Amino acid sequence: MSNFDLIVIGGGPGGYVAAIKGAQLGLNTAIVEKDRFGGTCLNRGCIPTKAMLHAADLYREILEGGRFGIHVEKVTVNYGEVLDYKQETIDKLVSGVEQLLKANGVTMLKGTGTLLADRQVKVTFAQPAEDGATEAFYEAEHIILAGGSYPAKLPVEGMELDGVLTSDGLFALEEIPESLTIIGGGVIGVEFAEVFSALGCKVTILEALPKLLANLDKEISQNLKMILKKRGVDIHTGASLAKIEKDPAGGLICHYTEKDKEQSVSSQYVLCAVGRKPNAAGLFLDPADMADVAGEDAALTTKHLEAAAQTAHDLGITMERGFIETDAYGQTGAPGIYAIGDIVKGIQLAHVASAQGITAAEKIAGHTPNVDLNIVPSCIYTSPEIASVGITEEDAKASGTPVKVGKYITSANGKSLISKEERGFVKIIAHADTSEILGAQMMCARATDMIGEMATAIANKLTPAQLLAGMRAHPTYNEAVGEALEELEGGAIHMAPKKKK
Repeated sequence: MSNFDLIVIGGGPGGYVAAIKGAQLGLNTAIVEKDRFGGTCLNRGCIPTKAMLHAADLYREILEGGRFGIHVEKVTVNYGEVLDYKQETIDKLVSGVEQLLKANGVTMLKGTGTLLADRQVKVTFAQPAEDGATEAFYEAEHIILAGGSYPAKLPVEGMELDGVLTSDGLFALEEIPESLTIIGGGVIGVEFAEVFSALGCKVTILEALPKLLANLDKEISQNLKMILKKRGVDIHTGASLAKIEKDPAGGLICHYTEKDKEQSVSSQYVLCAVGRKPNAAGLFLDPADMADVAGEDAALTTKHLEAAAQTAHDLGITMERGFIETDAYGQTGAPGIYAIGDIVKGIQLAHVASAQGITAAEKIAGHTPNVDLNIVPSCIYTSPEIASVGITEEDAKASGTPVKVGKYITSANGKSLISKEERGFVKIIAHADTSEILGAQMMCARATDMIGEMATAIANKLTPAQLLAGMRAHPTYNEAVGEALEELEGGAIHMAPKKKK
């Protein structure tokens, strides 16, 4: 039996980052991954989605090139080549992760990791070892669980029909759908709506809540709905899905209720984009007990969850609704066992998992963790991009926090005019008394690249005056941030002053 200081189970953006950080801090580290390193993010989530968004947006920009005096005839999409480009991007990043693990001296174990008592890990190899062994056992002083998540499906009649897909199944399609109904108007739903509507697919979104991107600023939701509708996306909010059935003419029919009226929409495919579920149960169950969890319709049953929860309990780990409970550093109820990423309660984002992985590794190595895990930037890669961090105006009002708002409309920003961006804005929320920056919302070009400055400001309790001490280059999209900060300090330069009451 081999011994390590640290074993990480799961090679996604939480697991591989934790393993590398642990090795950098002097820990003899191993990582267990049953599939490809990079997890959902690199292989079936963040990276492939953004690659397809880039291709789709580029196609749309070429078609609209006449706005800039650029006219191109007979522009076509070769979807097979788009998929090749996507896969090439994935493969390069996955290979890069493997090289980083190797360069940092992390032992890579390809197989399924199962947590046992006394901080032991059983690895069932994906392929038999050179000596013919199909499994091996390892011990570690510390273990980080990073099992990730899988796409959720609604408990609705017809969800099991052929043609009802999750994001994994949608990526597997080799042709652009003629039509697509998306169940869910959250991040996954709106990003796929942008991709496939740009490529000529007729897209319909059914969202049960009153607005798209329900957790974000109301103005962002309204603007995005308007822009997507202008691009041909049919959007129904407050729409409750009743059932899905086969269309006799081909495809599928989604029956839903909107404003107390029963309605339906027919499409070639249906995408269920209602979030993801934790894959923590797989960390406690032997692979032989998980043989029925595979493929596009994979889902952990009540049987799996109950068995996993009991095994976890026996190990001193508490699970609730499939999630592992931890303290602020990822420590579970079992000494030396940590959990990070999508298997713990909280926001399921790749950069959250990575930050949690770093925090856990630093804690294990005896260092003081540096990242504030409570300040989480959220990014949506539509066009224009959307980014948010901290509180919104609605949050401040609900909590009774006195705030002031600096808002700048980007239609007066030189770089935005040059690239003919859609109407956008930058909004910054500061405490009314202390001027401490509490939140920021952006809907504009490069919003996802600029939100990091606001996260840093919130984490360090900075004020607009402190951020304005640094000069901003011209012409840049980032000037809009400066204008919003100036508005908080008494008035933006490139915006008409507010009328005095």
